[in-house]
Amino acid sequence: MSVPINIAEGCGRKSDAQFSHFLNIAAGSASEVEEELLLSYELDFLDKETYQLLDSDIKEIKAMLSKLIDSIK
Repeated sequence: MSVPINIAEGCGRKSDAQFSHFLNIAAGSASEVEEELLLSYELDFLDKETYQLLDSDIKEIKAMLSKLIDSIK
C-alpha cells in the first residue's frame, strides 16, 4: 500500500521537488517489498514460481519509478 499512497501524496504536492521526494519514498517502499518477498521465499511461504513472478513485477515497478524520478529532475 505504501508505494501507490506515496505516489498519490506526491501528486498532490505543489512542486516537482516535493513530488520527487514522495516518489523516492515510494521507491524505498518498493525496495522493502522486494526484501519481504525474498524473505517470504526463503521461509517457504512462497513457491519459486510465485516468488519469481512477484520479484519481476517489483523490479519493473522500481524501474518505472526510477525513470519517473529522473524525468522530473
